[in-house]
Amino acid sequence: MATINPVQFIQQVRAEVGKVAWPNRREVLLTTVMVFVMAALMGLFFALVDLLIRTGLNGILGMFG
Repeated sequence: MATINPVQFIQQVRAEVGKVAWPNRREVLLTTVMVFVMAALMGLFFALVDLLIRTGLNGILGMFG
């Protein structure tokens, strides 16, 4: 393993950070809104699935109880 001095390490880190494509404000806002929309849709989906399973199980258990 090659050793590297701290100055070279910092220079390499700065060079790599300069290559990063940072998002602009609009991209950050758009992806944030998309995350909230998808979270709401997933919450609604799982609530409906839960309701369906609960209703089905109550119906099945009601026939035998």
